[in-house]
Amino acid sequence: MATYESLIKIKGSVGDLVFYSLNGKNVVRKKSGFNKTAFKKNPSYEKVRQNSSEFGHCSKAGKTLRSCIESYTKEAGDPLLYQKFAQLMTVVKDFDTVSERGKRTVQNGLSTPEGLKALKEFRFGEKENVYPDAFISEENENLILNIGNRLSADEMVIITIQPDLEAYSAKYVEENVTAEQGNTIYLKKQFSDGQLLLYFLVLKQKNEITHMGFI
Repeated sequence: MATYESLIKIKGSVGDLVFYSLNGKNVVRKKSGFNKTAFKKNPSYEKVRQNSSEFGHCSKAGKTLRSCIESYTKEAGDPLLYQKFAQLMTVVKDFDTVSERGKRTVQNGLSTPEGLKALKEFRFGEKENVYPDAFISEENENLILNIGNRLSADEMVIITIQPDLEAYSAKYVEENVTAEQGNTIYLKKQFSDGQLLLYFLVLKQKNEITHMGFI
């Protein structure tokens, strides 16, 4: 980009040059070599198209999950949380080994132990993580929230999420749990088995969030 002086003000394109006004100055630049048609059809752009498609999917998937827990994550004290969570979705997506490149999904990534572990290890800003000191287990027909001795709270909130990250939608249910119930807490199953379920735990002391994260 360069500026120019002329008695005649030019706007528009002349050959390979584009003339326009920017902040009161006359500016000229060379036309971009980008071509939308070539981007969509040219084989040399195939990897770029694949990356672009997966990046868009990860961004939407992250937004879908965050919408279920945003009333708590807004207390995380991290202005870059949106970007960091989107990056996490990209990491999780990479664990999808059943789909071809360009069509890998966060949903499939979360269905693997490695993808689920990456989600649980993610720290939300300034708040301490609850993983691995808290986890969900099943006993017969019971769903159990297990809280390690290192964690303490006056109030606990467990959010059960049933995501459909290919349709970018999710169902979720919040349940308040009192600390007096001990370290082994029996929970009601909110959704049917056989589908991906995620659990997000929030711990509070004197109405202030101290810990949060997926378990």
